[in-house]
Amino acid sequence: MTTSVVIYAQQSTMQGLIGQSLAKLQQPTSESILNCIAEMKRIDDMFPDSIQPKFQIALQSLNYSVMNPHAPQTENLLKETEGTIAKMENIKHADPSDICTLRGFLYMVRIVQNPEQNGQRYYLEVMQDYEKALKLNPDNQLAKQLQQKFFEGMKQQTGK
Repeated sequence: MTTSVVIYAQQSTMQGLIGQSLAKLQQPTSESILNCIAEMKRIDDMFPDSIQPKFQIALQSLNYSVMNPHAPQTENLLKETEGTIAKMENIKHADPSDICTLRGFLYMVRIVQNPEQNGQRYYLEVMQDYEKALKLNPDNQLAKQLQQKFFEGMKQQTGK
């Protein structure tokens, strides 16, 4: 009984810290997203077995990168995100739908960085990752939103 109370208290503390950090992104700027990523890394250090901080680190890194595809920090953030996704894949209680969503978003950012070079290279990966995410969890709102943005972006690029 004591163990479950401690675990619940830790979860509650972690949720509170994550919520406080995300609340600062009401009007996201490059600086606020980078600050949020740094805060999430500290939360992840405090709760290394938890999936949520890792998910938020990856998601906010990708949000920053899609908004700033050529910023100096972007390439390092994307490499770190690849590592974070790989870590998540090895955590037993990680949601495979979330992992597919993040991977699809990562490839989508690569296309945004250099559409001519990366468009054909990653197009199918993005499509497959979002489709798999939605097959695993049809209620995954993030996957739905990102898939829709991807389709819209492709229509703009191709004019179709």
